[in-house]
Amino acid sequence: MKKTSLYLEPWVDRDLRLIADAEGKSKAEVIREALTARVTAASPQPRIVAIGVGTGSPGDVADNVDRYLEGFGED
Repeated sequence: MKKTSLYLEPWVDRDLRLIADAEGKSKAEVIREALTARVTAASPQPRIVAIGVGTGSPGDVADNVDRYLEGFGED
């Protein structure tokens, strides 16, 4: 994680503390969640349109998804 600093209006800081306390989280966690949601919404990650579509693809992909995705995303 990368550290950063920001300035907040006093009322934003106060309301942020209220939200954090109500959710049992730190202010930093609430800020990270809000920023992550905003950035994700602004630049959605590409998603796979279809898996296992085409000639010769197995017919049991939905039932055995874990087996077919084993090692996926690992370097």
